[in-house]
Amino acid sequence: MLNRPMLGRTLAALLLTGIGTCSPLPTQSGAGLNYQIPAQAVAGDKGPNRAEGSAAQRFAVAAANPLATDAGFQVLKAGGSAVDAAIAVQMVLSLVEPQSSGIGGGTFLLHAAGKQLLAVDGRETAPAAADENIFLLPDGKPMTQLQAAVGGRSVGVPGTLRLLEDAHRKFGVLPWAWLFEPAIRLAEEGFPVSPRLNMQLKGDQNLKRDPIARAFYFQPDGEPHPVGYKLQNPALAMVLRQVALGGAKAFYLGDVGRDIVRRVQGHAGNPGRMTMDDLAAYKAVEREAMCTDWLQHLRVCGFPPPSSGHVAVMQMLGILEQLPPLAEPLKDGLPTAAWLHQYTEAARLAFADRAQFIADPAFVSAPADDWSSLLAPDYLRQRAAKIGPVSMKIAEAGNPGKLRVSQAPQADQPEYGISHISIVDGRGNVLAMTTTIEAVWGARLMSDGGTGLPGGFVLNNELTDFSLAPRDAQGKQVANRVEPGKRPRSSMSPSLVFDRRDGKLLMTAGSPGGAAIIHYTAKTLIASQVWGMSAQQAIALPNFGSYYAMAVIDLV
Repeated sequence: MLNRPMLGRTLAALLLTGIGTCSPLPTQSGAGLNYQIPAQAVAGDKGPNRAEGSAAQRFAVAAANPLATDAGFQVLKAGGSAVDAAIAVQMVLSLVEPQSSGIGGGTFLLHAAGKQLLAVDGRETAPAAADENIFLLPDGKPMTQLQAAVGGRSVGVPGTLRLLEDAHRKFGVLPWAWLFEPAIRLAEEGFPVSPRLNMQLKGDQNLKRDPIARAFYFQPDGEPHPVGYKLQNPALAMVLRQVALGGAKAFYLGDVGRDIVRRVQGHAGNPGRMTMDDLAAYKAVEREAMCTDWLQHLRVCGFPPPSSGHVAVMQMLGILEQLPPLAEPLKDGLPTAAWLHQYTEAARLAFADRAQFIADPAFVSAPADDWSSLLAPDYLRQRAAKIGPVSMKIAEAGNPGKLRVSQAPQADQPEYGISHISIVDGRGNVLAMTTTIEAVWGARLMSDGGTGLPGGFVLNNELTDFSLAPRDAQGKQVANRVEPGKRPRSSMSPSLVFDRRDGKLLMTAGSPGGAAIIHYTAKTLIASQVWGMSAQQAIALPNFGSYYAMAVIDLV
């Protein structure tokens, strides 16, 4: 069963009425950001909640932890751009929400500046020495998710810092080094352990097997530091100082990179194959955003493959448009059983296509040589015709192309983690940025960046977003199998909603939650744009969805 929205989801969307309409803000002069730790530096994110929405006139930040949100706010107040604020937010999240994202992971960024729309892919890549059999046991069967994830084997080449540096060159206003001040100050002076961080530490028995993590996050008796404990992270502060002064190359090419490789290759039980050459070769990729017309006047823009998010979300919304309208989609403020049936059936169809087709476009061709073929109205009408009064249970993939599909669909396997950031600045720039280390606590492996100091950052387990089994029982290859240099399929769904009549940007949205991201984002779009709810009301609705063969609904 899906859980109620956590704080990260509660702050994942901004409806843009009245935001970003002011004149440009002045850029701060002086030697630095002059960051101030909030006087009421509380323990932060508290887990499930029904937070009230808020309104802004000039700029806004939505993130999963109040310290990170405040850091972005201070950057915007100092005249920084949306990208400047996102860098500050991400660096603080690396410190205060290390279980979900950080500099050891990857990111998708969707950015709008006037009519310019840019999608930057900072997804992790498989090492050059990886191959499709990396997650197979000696008997040829795939490892379990936990066997594959814990240790160096699952660590992909991190992309977050490369992406942020590239985005800052294009859209940054404040100096790069200033944007690291909040995270460095908080890491050096300490921040209170939040209830959610404490809960996530208690819930994982593998993290404490890593010597750096055990010494840093846990007490001598093996229990995590309690809520409110002031946690300092001198190793991360030192790493961030190096990156602030030397740019991303200080992470990829120096002592930090060498320590990452040493931790990955030297894991006692599950070593990986990453090398310094892999780190040096990493590049963020600019892609063309996918934009899809929806309803009578909206255009929703999102991320293309290797993300499955936009294709799956818009397939579900497009299929629902093809179905006969219901007299009562809502009752007492909640979706009715009839509407939930239509939605979960549409989701089964979308997830079947996702399993069949979506993978890194550098390695896999799109159906009909165009990913938009999966969103063509005629194709969605064909898919909608498969929905009847009784559940189809397990859906089969369609085929919008003329050629028969020769690849095997990927079997269901878990996806976890992630954080989302939505920002509007005073210049009219807007971004939706989803960032991850995959599972909660990633590979359960930390690097101190070669500093020898307590703390550090968590390394991702992103390679387990590839299919653990590269082929099906008949030997057909899975599109999303491991290959050298390949980027794993993702569910991350950073989204921007425009009014196509005048081009006005109406909403920035996204979510954490693994494969559930697709459902959380779709729910927010439907509730806000179809049912007229505020962003907060939309996100606070109970969650629902279907994953190809299984439906899950939380109407508590």
